[in-house]
Amino acid sequence: MDHSQNNWLRTNWVPRNSAQKIYVELKFTLRDCNSIPLVLGTCKETFNLYYMESDDDQSVKFREHQFTKIDTIAADESFTQMDLGDRILKLNTEIREVGPVNKKGFYLAFQDVGACVALVSVRVYFKKCPFTVKNLAMFPDTVPMDSQSLVEVRGSCVNNSKEEDPPKMYCSTEGEWLVPIGKCTCNAGYEERGFICQVTLTREISSMSLFTYMFVIITPLSILYQTS
Repeated sequence: MDHSQNNWLRTNWVPRNSAQKIYVELKFTLRDCNSIPLVLGTCKETFNLYYMESDDDQSVKFREHQFTKIDTIAADESFTQMDLGDRILKLNTEIREVGPVNKKGFYLAFQDVGACVALVSVRVYFKKCPFTVKNLAMFPDTVPMDSQSLVEVRGSCVNNSKEEDPPKMYCSTEGEWLVPIGKCTCNAGYEERGFICQVTLTREISSMSLFTYMFVIITPLSILYQTS
C-alpha cells in the first residue's frame, strides 16, 4: 500500500431546502489492519468526512481546500480475514450533525488516507416538527432554527372555533412539539369531536324534526291542489 494515500469521494450537489441543520448517516464496513499483510504503518482504520456549502452546482472542478472537516469516522466493529472467508461483513452506522447551513445547497466529501473501507450508504436528512392539531389549534410544519433554542409557533384555530387563550407550542431541535399553551374553543352551536368542531347533536336532531314535520304537513296539501 502506498504510504501517501489521499483518496477522495464527493457527492453531487444537495439542495438544502428549508433545513437549518442537517444530519449525515453513514453505513460502512472497515477491515482490521492487523488482518492485512504487509501494510503495517500505512493502513488506517478511520476516514474523514467533509462538507462544502454553495449556492449552485460547482461540479466542474474539485478543490480540496474549500471543504470543511466535519469529523474523523472510526468503526465500532471491523472485519478480519476470517470474517471475509465466512462472508461476514460487520456493518457500522455513524450519524453526524452539520450546521447551521445557510447557502442553497452543499456537497459532502469523504477522504480515505489508507483504510480498507466500503461505504455502503449515505443518508442526509433534517428534522422538523410536523403539522399537528392541539387544543383545537393547528400548528404548521416547522423547522428548528439551530441546535440550542426552541422555536415558538403560534397556532391558528380550526374552523368554527375561536381563541380562548392564544395557542402556542415550541418546536424542539429534535423535531418534537413541546409545552402547549392556550387553546381554542368551539363556537356556540358547535361541539368538539376529535380535532374539529361540529354542529351539536341536539341542533342536528331539531333541524331534522322540523324538516320531517314540514314534509308531513306540506305533502298532503300539495296533493289536495293536484289537478288530474
